[in-house]
Amino acid sequence: MTQDVKIGVIGGSGLYDLDGLEVEGEVFPDTPWGKPSDSLVIGRYAGKKLAFLPRHGRGHFLAPHQVPVRANIAALKMLGVEE
Repeated sequence: MTQDVKIGVIGGSGLYDLDGLEVEGEVFPDTPWGKPSDSLVIGRYAGKKLAFLPRHGRGHFLAPHQVPVRANIAALKMLGVEE
């Protein structure tokens, strides 16, 4: 599933999208630890390709202890994220 995305941004409380992100698509992959918090939005920001993931899900539906941390990181790695 590698998308050649090298930069990943994980949004915290209140950050559910990035203003100025030119969206190219979304993916919601299965990982060995289940699904990530939400779909990963892939796009360009300031000319750089990146993946954005809202840590608590859009709308903040996951409490901190419910965030699937391993699945989130695995999903980003599946896209090729290194930073």
